[in-house]
Amino acid sequence: MKTTRTCRRSSHKSNTLKFCVLLVSLIFLAAPRISAQTLPEGIWQGYDGEWLHVTSQLVALAEATPEDKFSWRPAPGVRSTSEVYMHIAEANFYLLSVTGPQMPADLKEGMDKSVTSKAEVMSWLKRSLEAVKRAHLSVTQKDLQPKVHIADRDATVDGMYLRIIVHANEHMGQLIAYARMTGVTPPWSSQ
Repeated sequence: MKTTRTCRRSSHKSNTLKFCVLLVSLIFLAAPRISAQTLPEGIWQGYDGEWLHVTSQLVALAEATPEDKFSWRPAPGVRSTSEVYMHIAEANFYLLSVTGPQMPADLKEGMDKSVTSKAEVMSWLKRSLEAVKRAHLSVTQKDLQPKVHIADRDATVDGMYLRIIVHANEHMGQLIAYARMTGVTPPWSSQ
């Protein structure tokens, strides 16, 4: 009886040891791949780096989306792909204007519905992303502290820039879902 119990313990220890050796081997085999992966540009590099990251993804996804998919919407009454991109552009200009820079004179109300061609949408999107980038690069820490008023509350300039980047990322997620539903693979996920 003792011999059987000892054999079972010995067999169990042997299996556990084999499993541990296998696990450690797999970790060492995978380690070069994990460390060899390059992080997307801008990650963990503050506001300007994160803005670069979301900007490059928004532009890459829009460029990868065929023109005919810009009119696609997941359901009646929900924004189409082009309307989401134009909403981002309009919001970028509007939220930025609260911090000081003027809205473009040629930006008119309702353009989220009237501007639908891929070329025009891309132009407005890139223009708005660049406006935010240039404006933020020109501010100092002191410039981020003043209070501004938006809707029914007070905020700081810094808070407005945070809202701009959060808003862009929120709609990036929406656009990734739209892309996947229409058979478009986000370019960075296939690398």
